[in-house]
Amino acid sequence: MDINPQDAQLLSEKTETMFDFKRILGKILFIWPWILLSICLGMSASWFYLRYKTPLYNITARILVNDDKKGGVLGQNDVLGDMGGLLGAKNSVDNEVEILKTKDLLRKVVLDMRLNVRYFKKGNIRDIEFYNSPFSVVFLKEADTIYKSTCVLKPLANAKLSLKTDVIDTVVNYDKPIFLKNIGLFQIHRNGALLDVKEEYSFSINSVDAEVSDLLANITVAATNTQVTIIDLSMKHPIPRKGEDVLNKLIQKYVQGNIDDKNIIADSTIKFIKNRLAYIGGELGDLEGNIQGFKERNKLVEMSEQTKMLVQNTAQYVKDLSQIETQLNILKSLKDYLNDESRNKRVLPSSILLTDAVFNGLVERYNRLLLERDNLLISVTETNPQIVNLDAQIINLRSDLLSNLENTQRTLTINRDGLRKQMANIEGDMKQVPEVERNYLELARQQQIKQQLYLFLMQKNEETEISKTANLSNSKVIDSPKSDVSYFSPKRPIVLLIGFIVGLLVPMLIVYLRELMNTRVESKADISKITEVSIIGEISHDKIGDNLVTASNSRSAISEQFRALRTNLAFYLRDKDEKIILLTSSMSGEGKSFVAINLGNILALTGKKVLLMELDLRKPGLSYKLGMSNTNGFTNYSLDENLKIENLIKPLDIHPNLFLLSSGPIPPNPAETIMSSRTDALMNELRTQFDYIIIDAPPIGLVTDAQLLSKYASLCLYLVRQNYTFKEQINIIQNLYINKKMRKMGIVINDIQQRKGYGYGYGYGYGEYGADMPKQNWLQRLLSKAKKS
Repeated sequence: MDINPQDAQLLSEKTETMFDFKRILGKILFIWPWILLSICLGMSASWFYLRYKTPLYNITARILVNDDKKGGVLGQNDVLGDMGGLLGAKNSVDNEVEILKTKDLLRKVVLDMRLNVRYFKKGNIRDIEFYNSPFSVVFLKEADTIYKSTCVLKPLANAKLSLKTDVIDTVVNYDKPIFLKNIGLFQIHRNGALLDVKEEYSFSINSVDAEVSDLLANITVAATNTQVTIIDLSMKHPIPRKGEDVLNKLIQKYVQGNIDDKNIIADSTIKFIKNRLAYIGGELGDLEGNIQGFKERNKLVEMSEQTKMLVQNTAQYVKDLSQIETQLNILKSLKDYLNDESRNKRVLPSSILLTDAVFNGLVERYNRLLLERDNLLISVTETNPQIVNLDAQIINLRSDLLSNLENTQRTLTINRDGLRKQMANIEGDMKQVPEVERNYLELARQQQIKQQLYLFLMQKNEETEISKTANLSNSKVIDSPKSDVSYFSPKRPIVLLIGFIVGLLVPMLIVYLRELMNTRVESKADISKITEVSIIGEISHDKIGDNLVTASNSRSAISEQFRALRTNLAFYLRDKDEKIILLTSSMSGEGKSFVAINLGNILALTGKKVLLMELDLRKPGLSYKLGMSNTNGFTNYSLDENLKIENLIKPLDIHPNLFLLSSGPIPPNPAETIMSSRTDALMNELRTQFDYIIIDAPPIGLVTDAQLLSKYASLCLYLVRQNYTFKEQINIIQNLYINKKMRKMGIVINDIQQRKGYGYGYGYGYGEYGADMPKQNWLQRLLSKAKKS
């Protein structure tokens, strides 16, 4: 059945890939003891890592936030009515999450708990951190910039301490000032009994900013469920109790900061109201004095019935007009407050105009921006882009507030003018009242307006004072900070699994990298990937080092391999005229002479007359290995026409059918010597005298001599030596094959190391060279003796 060339190529590539995998797998299986040792080492390293790695615990907490956008549950006390607006802006869970992650808040935690100082007890492998340390560092004056430093303490017998750092080594006393550069002035305080003189302690001091950054990296704040107003806090820490206290302190500072913000607004409102009360109270006192003096001067004791009737009729108008006048007075005060440059960075009184929700909303936004600006100024300057952006927003809001006040003022003015027109109609009737009573009525009306304003401000002052004392945070803890029972890092199963995988993969990776980086031929697959030339012989490594390994009675593995090569030659040399075999290789040292000697001998054992031709005229070595003289040879024959072939051919002691034609002296021009006209005559003559002619030629990868001799050869055997020939040199074989520079070609792999996992394992049933048939066991010897007898 015919096979498509593309399918054949695909099948070949697939087979080669599978073979490569098998070869690599074989190498891996060959080193299984090393893999087992590597796994043991990896697991041991994982165990030591788990034993001495500082574990991290996960501490979690949850707080519930009153978010008006999502429906909070911590609303203001209904008894206070509309006074809830006095206490500041509405809350957003997303904003609260960001507040909890601010560096300013974390800095307060670090400073309050002194987290930038850590205490340790010296251990064999790692130091153990204290939380409730037997000693503490008390700062008297810190350096402007603190660099991370570690100080080692060694208690001494005389209640003193040996203090060592990178720059000093001294003895200090408890509670005595110590000055260190880049740290500051501090003292070491004992928190209980004397420190154990057998132990060694240490403490590290870091900058507050660095500790804040570290804390920020280990704390996670998130609103995981968008349907509720719950914030989840979690923290990673090696000491569970310390982590719980840090989260508690963070929540405490957050709640206190929230209450402080509300108190700032309440204090601003109280201050504004008290200033207005003092001013209105003075005016009201002056007015009441004027009324009393008017009565005394005019001896006015009782008004007429007509005046009483007019006062009763105008009471409601006066009341409404008083309320409008009150609002206008408040508006004027607020406009003055906003226009006062000295107060531009102070919060506004909140909810003074209860009827104007838009204005109150603007006030809340304005106050929120001012508080945010004040918090940022703790850590940045006024030129910071965030501050500049907030200033722009504050200016815009102040402009909006003034516009809103002007609109409200215009509306109230229109209402006031309407009431005044109605009051003018009543004043027409008042002209009939005596002049004294009419003047008194005017004073009484002014008194009522001032009194109404005074009472309104008194009411607001009391409401604000009460609400301030009842200030609550917009959040409460629903899950107190609590550490998990077991640590979450390092994860024991994962670390052990990693140790196992690393131990397993490292030897395999080494094998793979060696395979990847190996540039020399190791197996048949390395050859078959590059060239299409068939491999017709494989010769094992000769451990003994003899040049002749194919004795007539030898049953070694190498002998059988040469016999197999002899058998394979029959498929290439079918014609009786095909007698000449050319041996070449890529470079020197690949075993051409060794193969020539043993191939010639194995052919001679069949009764064939075999000639070995030493035609490596540049570096001859065949005659030397055979122990023959090389004074006369091919070079002499090509130069001396009188020299006969019979005078050059030498019989060998190895076998009666084996002969040698040596190279002779090394000529100055080997290529031209080979191209001599006498070479053709020599080869034709030798064909008639010998059954096989084996030419030991120079390496074809270095010189052209082998190509010059190829025209005489019936078959070219290209020698490739395992772990010696470079893979890229196989391209020479493929080039010769494609360009048909050789008539017939076959590859012989020489010096194969019979190692498992390297693509070779012959299983001939024969021992190594030098070892004939295996020794018989006692049962075989007994049967042999019985047979002989």
